[in-house]
Amino acid sequence: MNKIGIIGGAGYTAGELLRILINHPEVEISFVHSSSNAGKKITEIHGGLLGETDLIFSDSHPLEDIDFLFMCSAHGDSKKFWENNPRPANLKVIDLAQDFRDESEGYIYGLPEVNIERTRKAQSVANPGCFATAIQLSLLPLAAAGLLPKGGDINITALTGSTGAGVKPGATTHFSWRNDNISVYKPFNHQHLKEITMTLKRLQPDFSSKIIFIPVRGDFPRGIYAITTLNCSLSQEEVTKLYKDFYADAPFTIISDNPVDLKQAVNTNKAIINVLKNEGSLLITCAEDNLLKGASGQAVQNMNIMLGIDQKTGLHLKPSAF
Repeated sequence: MNKIGIIGGAGYTAGELLRILINHPEVEISFVHSSSNAGKKITEIHGGLLGETDLIFSDSHPLEDIDFLFMCSAHGDSKKFWENNPRPANLKVIDLAQDFRDESEGYIYGLPEVNIERTRKAQSVANPGCFATAIQLSLLPLAAAGLLPKGGDINITALTGSTGAGVKPGATTHFSWRNDNISVYKPFNHQHLKEITMTLKRLQPDFSSKIIFIPVRGDFPRGIYAITTLNCSLSQEEVTKLYKDFYADAPFTIISDNPVDLKQAVNTNKAIINVLKNEGSLLITCAEDNLLKGASGQAVQNMNIMLGIDQKTGLHLKPSAF
């Protein structure tokens, strides 16, 4: 049995990790660290786990006693943690923050659909960002075939739920502001563009198009709905085959022949994609849960790969029936 530790245990991503890992057949949770909640029951913070666990938040993190560490703290805190804590040689780490997504300090960028072989051998994995996951999955088949436009624009508008801003309340996550409301933020220069471009250029070195990415705050709690348009010379049949062939062995990336809606993906580890041609333009829509395929579910998927077990282990999560 693999022993697991979690740093930053009070946030949304940690709560989703716990929801998955307490029922995972190959792991045992050794500690959930939260200095501000030490001594409290996990269920006092993550109320949805009531009746599922008796775990208590810890103010210690004995790294030498575990096999895997999940880092769920705020962006920037992972580097600070390792500056102040020695890392056991055999400890495997999956970081859900953005600190090592540039693959610095020996980390592998953990997007399973393109990096599964590297992830199998990795000691350190940087989990992709939520927007980055949906957008990359929308474009990977074209990049791998060298078919992303050389020049011109790739236009992306993506809506995200309020949980994407984290558990700490703020002006733009307060219910009275967010409900029945919508707004643009960080247009053109969102931080996830760096990891998106890194991956696309690895697959298609001559990629030179400009990605115009407009993130949008949606009036719903969880999920990402990414809408991408670009020029494409393939026919509808050709582009559909390209996507289905590329993701044939990807258990959580599903190509739908019908239009995609967000509820199909929420509460699952799925990314559901539809491709639609109209004359010379291609529309790609992708729906995912920002806390699962965009964060904790993908982190467990990466852990499964590192353990050499079926990627779907512990991840048989179901969407709402309505």
